[in-house]
Amino acid sequence: MTTTTYTVTGMTCGHCEGSVRSEVSKLPGVSAIDVSAASGRLVIASESPLDDAAVLAAVDEAGYSAARA
Repeated sequence: MTTTTYTVTGMTCGHCEGSVRSEVSKLPGVSAIDVSAASGRLVIASESPLDDAAVLAAVDEAGYSAARA
């Protein structure tokens, strides 16, 4: 199990969190997602390391910007 943390900018509410969660959950191998608009953090648990570019693209698809923390 691998855990990776990202900083997400632009989230302000629960709907924002849900949008990010929805897009990131589509990535293969993701087993758990914790996303918080208050802290601007996205923590992903996965079976194996995820491709950072794929995670950043998923967050971008949700309408936000991210960087690996």
